[in-house]
Amino acid sequence: MTKIQKKVIWITGASSGIGEALAHQILAKDGKVILSARRTNKLERVKQNCQGNNPENIKIVPIDLSQVDSLETATQAALKCFGKVDILVNNAGISQRSLAVETTMAANRKIFEVNFFGAVNLTQLILPEMLHRKSGHLVVISSLVGKFGTPLRSCYAASKHALHGYFDSLRTEVAKDNIKVTLICPGYIQTEVSVNALTGDGSKYQKMDETQKSGIPVNICASRIVKAIEQEKQELYIARQEIVGVYLKKLFPTLLSKFLQLQ
Repeated sequence: MTKIQKKVIWITGASSGIGEALAHQILAKDGKVILSARRTNKLERVKQNCQGNNPENIKIVPIDLSQVDSLETATQAALKCFGKVDILVNNAGISQRSLAVETTMAANRKIFEVNFFGAVNLTQLILPEMLHRKSGHLVVISSLVGKFGTPLRSCYAASKHALHGYFDSLRTEVAKDNIKVTLICPGYIQTEVSVNALTGDGSKYQKMDETQKSGIPVNICASRIVKAIEQEKQELYIARQEIVGVYLKKLFPTLLSKFLQLQ
């Protein structure tokens, strides 16, 4: 079992949604958080909203995962906050709302740069410190579409599938060093993921999907993620009826494909 208390947890994509909700719940368990996202002002807002907790337990390290050359400096800054990082939560990501044929390669690359390469880069930068201490936990916020593809999500689904391949393999390599890997697969959660999703030309979708609006409350999602971390689960699905897609993909892939073609 992993205890959150006194642990240092670095959260990317912490300025809103699942990342922000995780910060609140970790602090409530007497953990220490490092908040990262692109916009410092939004991180400051999250920090202010967490001020019912010990402010000394909250640090901010701005980061842009698409700027590869800046990630090593950001990692060193994160390590200096509390002297170590016990748990890295790779939460930052960009979704997609466009047909594959209408999506530019620039948009595809941006999705992969943040969702996949950003998580991999940050993981490989923090991993030596964890290997040195023979302790650590890597948490990756994937998606149900990391298990099966859906319309208008081609590159997004591909980036999430890639995360599973990479981190499943990494888990086998670092288990002997007491480093855990947990993959979280949310379905529809009440966040602005669709609002910030990219369209085919790389612009923001700027619409709230009805499925997101009626999804699982983000605080419930965060609570289940914290529990999965504590229980050191390898993989967790957080969804309602959409979870059926995971099992249809395994047992009746043709049926799932026909169903999704009607969407």
